[in-house]
Amino acid sequence: MSGLRQRQKEQRREAIVGAALELFKAQGFSATTVEQIAVQAGVSTPTVFNYFGSKQDILLAMMERTDRNAVSAARLQMPLFDNAVDAMCHLEALILQQELEALPPSIWRELLPLGMLSSRPEAAVELNARLVKDIADFLRELQGRGLLSATCDVDFVANFLNDYSSVLYMRLVQDEVPDLEAHQRRIRQLTQTLFDGLAP
Repeated sequence: MSGLRQRQKEQRREAIVGAALELFKAQGFSATTVEQIAVQAGVSTPTVFNYFGSKQDILLAMMERTDRNAVSAARLQMPLFDNAVDAMCHLEALILQQELEALPPSIWRELLPLGMLSSRPEAAVELNARLVKDIADFLRELQGRGLLSATCDVDFVANFLNDYSSVLYMRLVQDEVPDLEAHQRRIRQLTQTLFDGLAP
């Protein structure tokens, strides 16, 4: 019975997240209320608050899911790559794809400059820290395969790549039709330079 209840809770949670994303896409993040999300999900407003304390928490759950899915897919596909640059660029491309599939550029433009997660800064920091850890673990797997220097500080590289990718992402979503090819070229140039080093 407890297993059934757990599945029902997960299904209800996913229904709330799905309903929220539909409304965010249709009318924007700011214009969407928790009451509207409840109606769309077919649950009561208190039920939404039982699962998520705010709209921001729903957004964080969505972002965590997209990051987790992208990292899991990249790990499964790692054996397809015989160099670290290609593997890391593939990981970044999967994260980008998941984020843009979840929400269109117009919503990201609304969210990013306004600091929509500012009411839960500690949660946003924790989410980012988990992604950086996942990237560092991915780099360690590349080290284990001999595709990356054993002396590489993977935690530093993970933080650096994540910070740089975030800046480029903010630029990317300024256009209604993002230039994905140009974005990916910049990511590859930075990753190649970082992994090759600057020594002559």
